[in-house]
Amino acid sequence: MNKILARKIVRYAVCLLIVVLLVFLLPRCMPGDPVQCLVGEDVYLTQEILDTVTVKLGLDRPLFEQFQIYIGDLFTGNLGYSYTRHQNVADLIWDRLPWTLLLTGVSMLIGYTFGIIAGTWAGWMTEKKRAKVMTGFGVFVSCIPPYLLGLIFFSVFVYQLGWFPYKGFYETPDLFSVCYHMALPVLTLALFVFARNMIIMRGSVLTEKNQLYPQFAKSLGVPRRKIIYGHVMKNAILPILTHFAIDFGFILSGALFIEIIFSLNGLGRVMYTAVLNLDYPVLSGLFLVIALMAICANLIADILYGIIDPRVKRGDDQ
Repeated sequence: MNKILARKIVRYAVCLLIVVLLVFLLPRCMPGDPVQCLVGEDVYLTQEILDTVTVKLGLDRPLFEQFQIYIGDLFTGNLGYSYTRHQNVADLIWDRLPWTLLLTGVSMLIGYTFGIIAGTWAGWMTEKKRAKVMTGFGVFVSCIPPYLLGLIFFSVFVYQLGWFPYKGFYETPDLFSVCYHMALPVLTLALFVFARNMIIMRGSVLTEKNQLYPQFAKSLGVPRRKIIYGHVMKNAILPILTHFAIDFGFILSGALFIEIIFSLNGLGRVMYTAVLNLDYPVLSGLFLVIALMAICANLIADILYGIIDPRVKRGDDQ
């Protein structure tokens, strides 16, 4: 087991190294002055300041030495400096990251939990009218991009009905205010996650319920609820883990768009402002942090897959 885990960690470490290499090379491979790319296109610098910044950033050194300096900075938590915001990129990201993780984490928890339960029921009771209606609803919602779903919800529930606030995570820093401000953004993203996972879970349950073991358990008099949620769901949930690993980055990007729509001061707003200002240090830091979270999500899903399905461990041992 330790050897399998070590191989997985090495594999994902290589992926992380490739991402770091891409983040390092992209600003330096862009046309024009690399200093201007690293400080931001909207920042005006005289030639004297450009020369000083070139030396300070180590851009006068060979590329390999620059990469060594960059890796050393990463180990100390230095993701660069935003000359448009006059702030360290790491401080900016770590200040906004908890809010984005809160939005994404709560939405995924709700969406995956109810999606798995509803998908299991819809797959087992596929002939019932309610299951068909739920399936049709899931297909419809899953075809709507998160940003469009957010725009629809914002237009109806905020602009037209005025049930929810226009912007911000809170008015006063207390639990009720935070829950009130985040209710609609969380509902938007959770509904999208719910629909996608319900469809996947339904298809997986349809495959599993035609296997022999549910029929055998039914012939032994095992209660239907225990067969569905105790046996079938456990085996049918495996594709959900694979989907989580692949889809985490997409869900996170959806959360960033929802933050922009609802004017939430998380990483989405930071990215939006950085794109408008051509603030490459902030964009590079964001891409690196998002890629790191996606790699960690894939590693966690890979480990959980092996825990839930022992056949994966046996296959790795061979």
